[in-house]
Amino acid sequence: MTGLLTPAPHAPEIVETRLADHHADRLASASRPCYHGAMTSRLLPRAALVLVLPWLAACSPKYNWRDYASPDAHYRVTFPAKPASATRTIDLDGMRVNMTMTAVEVDGATFAVGAAEAPDPDRARAALAAMKGALLRNVGAPAAAGQAGGQPTPASMDVDATGADRGGPMRLVGHFEARGTRFYQVIVVGKDKAVPPEQIEQFLTSFSLL
Repeated sequence: MTGLLTPAPHAPEIVETRLADHHADRLASASRPCYHGAMTSRLLPRAALVLVLPWLAACSPKYNWRDYASPDAHYRVTFPAKPASATRTIDLDGMRVNMTMTAVEVDGATFAVGAAEAPDPDRARAALAAMKGALLRNVGAPAAAGQAGGQPTPASMDVDATGADRGGPMRLVGHFEARGTRFYQVIVVGKDKAVPPEQIEQFLTSFSLL
């Protein structure tokens, strides 16, 4: 029974299979999408409105849009790369809530959706102005004018502002919306002119409540 445990000196089928497997592995590695989420506190609101996501991979993708549906916050949106989420307790003008921020950074701009729930619909609508004000302060932009006395608190509002953070121009574009006791912020923030207008529009207009 000699020779049964000794492979033939030349086994083309084995060599070809190994080469094919190696080639497939290299192709898979080369085509694997690269997601970057090194979000820093100077790009997102401070005081827990910033949900820094350090576990996102450190690479710089171009726009690779994909649909995202929140598993529990009842919204759908299209992100320009694979997002990640984190939940923190935050304070919005004295109201403490758990906010879940789902976000990604692409080419120096952060795309993010924050969602939380208030004790009642009135405080959910009031939270919109609190979030908007915190974001404006963070990018060094002038505060928005307050709601006129006696006027009902709006259920949605928008912002497009430019400020100076640490000497550099920063742009904030966002949409804020409340439905029932839930409220949301949909924002793009980063260095001025870091994001083409069409990418901002695609992100903001893709947001919808379910």
